[in-house]
Amino acid sequence: MFDFVSKHKRLLQFVLALMIVPPFAFWGIQWTQRETAGAGEVASVGGQKITDQEFSEALRQQQDRVRGMLKGNYDPAIFDSPALRLELLEGMISQRLMMQYAARNHLTVSDEMLVETTMSIPAFQVDGKFSRDRYDAALRNERMSSEAFDSALRRDLLMQQLTGALSDSGLASKAVSRQFARLRAQQREIAEYRVQADAQLAQSKITPDAIRAFYDGNPARFQVPEEVAVEYLVLSTDALLASEQVGADEIRAYYESNISKYGEPEQRRASHILIAVKRDAGDAEKASARERAAQILAQLRKSPGSFAELAKKNSGDPGSASQGGDLGFFSRGMMVRPFEDAAFKLRPNQISDLVESDFGFHIIKVTGIKAGKMRSLEAARPEIERELKKERAGRRFAEAAEAFSNLVYEQPESLGPAAERFKLTVQRAQGVTRQSAPVAALNNARLLAALFADDSIKNRRNTEAVETGPSVLVSARVLDHKPASQRPFDEVKGDIAKRLAQQEALALARRQGAERLDQLNKGDASAVRFGATKLVSRDEPQDLGPEALSKIFGSDASKLPLYAGMESNNGYVIYRVSRVVDVQPDETRQRSVQSELGRVGGTQEFRSFLDGLRADANVEINKAVLEKKTQ
Repeated sequence: MFDFVSKHKRLLQFVLALMIVPPFAFWGIQWTQRETAGAGEVASVGGQKITDQEFSEALRQQQDRVRGMLKGNYDPAIFDSPALRLELLEGMISQRLMMQYAARNHLTVSDEMLVETTMSIPAFQVDGKFSRDRYDAALRNERMSSEAFDSALRRDLLMQQLTGALSDSGLASKAVSRQFARLRAQQREIAEYRVQADAQLAQSKITPDAIRAFYDGNPARFQVPEEVAVEYLVLSTDALLASEQVGADEIRAYYESNISKYGEPEQRRASHILIAVKRDAGDAEKASARERAAQILAQLRKSPGSFAELAKKNSGDPGSASQGGDLGFFSRGMMVRPFEDAAFKLRPNQISDLVESDFGFHIIKVTGIKAGKMRSLEAARPEIERELKKERAGRRFAEAAEAFSNLVYEQPESLGPAAERFKLTVQRAQGVTRQSAPVAALNNARLLAALFADDSIKNRRNTEAVETGPSVLVSARVLDHKPASQRPFDEVKGDIAKRLAQQEALALARRQGAERLDQLNKGDASAVRFGATKLVSRDEPQDLGPEALSKIFGSDASKLPLYAGMESNNGYVIYRVSRVVDVQPDETRQRSVQSELGRVGGTQEFRSFLDGLRADANVEINKAVLEKKTQ
């Protein structure tokens, strides 16, 4: 039962990792709507294609996320795995199946939820508040229109709702949950006895013949790997940055055109009463809402102090109505434009006329103003200079990359010409093997493979320029090559003797432990002295691992004491169970267990749902195309 829960919790995490994509996680990928003429087909789902271009873009996005998490430890070679690529494709297929299901059943995401979610995305916020400037900049950076973003976000939200509804649908009875919680909370009093391998080392007898036999039988263990000494060049935006020059006029122009980045703009605190109107409402419905809003405004003109009370009773904004309409402080770019324009024209405690927006009709009252604080040009100058240099170096890199690649290829006998042209420093490294390099710049599977190619080793020619990271190209040349060799027997025989002695001591300890467990189970406890007792449970295992818990709680406790044993990394451990303590879990714990069991059931329902969708749809995978991409 406990293994069942553990396994399905992992299944839930795996499925949700594939299926519930965080909003805006797939910036730029609109594969639910777009097809590329002439593109190769990787899969077909219910008649809809997943094109080669769509799959490649999804793979690139996945690589970018992993690169961001692993930083310098990222290795692009991990995505050469056929299993990983197939897993990604399966996730895309599952997403496509769910979107088709949503379309058939007319499931949608409201405009209100779309706006609320957009404003809550941290990437679009400054100091915890939505920033239109940040929103526009983010979309420009991704080369994405607001319409395309809205479409992608609607899809993500719809999938979250659908997946959540299914995975949360599992139910577990109170009786089962209560019994399950009792089993998890049950305590057993245990004591340990360990037979350590270290104590058996003196009894280990390793002969010279055994040492020699191990050396002869395991040649790969004693091989010194093939290695090369190399020189290399790194072309990157960072390398180009130092040579960039930025003039004072450029800095001033940038400052003046991006003034909002260099200070805290004016902020206003406001309350509002919203008479909501749907975007597709007819003229009559709009007129009715306007008339109702006008009546409330008339009441406020007579009694301005009743604003909070009227907001609680009438406002259609659930987020602020309970707070008397209070929206807190905000700056320009954080609210819809009509609302923002009106709010920034009002004086403190002044109430606006009716303001119409896409959400309906607002009545706004400004309750506070914070003046802006701007950084001077001189204070912002270093930051602007770095930014402009970075932008210019980025443009230069795009222009230089092709020339760099051509130069190291066309003049393969030396890296000097490329170093001179791009003002780069030729660096050196030793101890580079086929698997790794002592410097991060060379730790790339494709570059290492190029270094150990015949042309590199025999002819000492430059490797091709390899992209080892975003905007980073590296070319290297072998200076010296050392073939793989065998370490001499005399050099390693001491290490072999130590290793064999440890192995024999471990085998002796485990054999002795098993014999003593057998003696205990036969009633002879004279040779065993247990340590101090302690109480453990499945919920509070102390320092016990899953295997030890399984041994302790999987044994029949009808007759005590009972004994259970298992092999450990350093020998053998025997557990004595001397007492069982039944614990009644509190209501909070029982509800938590019931929820956990419900999620397990929900996960099964979710998997069955996906299996059903797939069974009803015609899903075809072009394995030839997929396998070709893994080569």
